[in-house]
This record gives sequence, C-alpha cells and structure tokens, in this order.
Amino acid sequence: MDDLDALCGIKVLIVDDSSTIRRSAEIFLNNTGCEVILAADGFDAMAKIVDNHPDIIFIDVIMPRLDGYQACRLIKKNSCFHATPVIMLSSKNGIFDKARGHMAGSNGYLTKPFARKELIDVIQRHVL
Repeated sequence: MDDLDALCGIKVLIVDDSSTIRRSAEIFLNNTGCEVILAADGFDAMAKIVDNHPDIIFIDVIMPRLDGYQACRLIKKNSCFHATPVIMLSSKNGIFDKARGHMAGSNGYLTKPFARKELIDVIQRHVL
C-alpha cells in the first residue's frame, strides 16, 4: 500500500470515552506509520494536544466533563492549534449534529463505527 507511505510521521489524536473506539482506531492505524495518541476525554485531550501537537484530531461528540463541541471550540480558539483539523466522531449521522460540529469549528464529521478505510481517507483528505 504505497499510498500509506505518505502517512508516515503524522500524529493522530483519538479522543473518545469508549476504550473500544480508541483501540479500534489504534489498530486501524497500525502499520500506516502514523503516531497514534489516545485520550479518554476532552480534558485529557487538551493536555495531550499541548504536549504532542497532533496533525489531526478525532474527537467524540458526547463525553463526560468536556464534550467534543466544547473541546473543539477551545482548540480552534487557540492560535497555536486553530489550523489543526478537528474531526467530530459520533454515532449520530443527522444534519443537526453535523451542523453543530461545523458551528463549533470542526473540519469534518465521521460516523461511528467507522472502517479503517474511512479513517485513513479522512486523514489523507485533511493532512496531506
């Protein structure tokens, strides 16, 4: 898979309170050359964003403490990270949910559960 060579070195942050989703994304990105960073909620994500400077962030919409919409707004307000693509993750696929993510500043929307190809396609579209 030569097209995956371009993913080498890309830092991908996966933020989801579901360990299953985090682990699935990590497995999907195995052998792509991506550096996968995992966070369990929005607060955890904020610290990992500052420490790791990810190239793309996938963030769950519904999480305890700091939800995906709130976290996305905080990321986009920060001058160091406002250009970092933020992709909302949700099991809901409604137009209202997508619009709300867009209003929070997200760059895209991925419906859970997602396939390996969908995840890689989004990374390629927003980072390369």
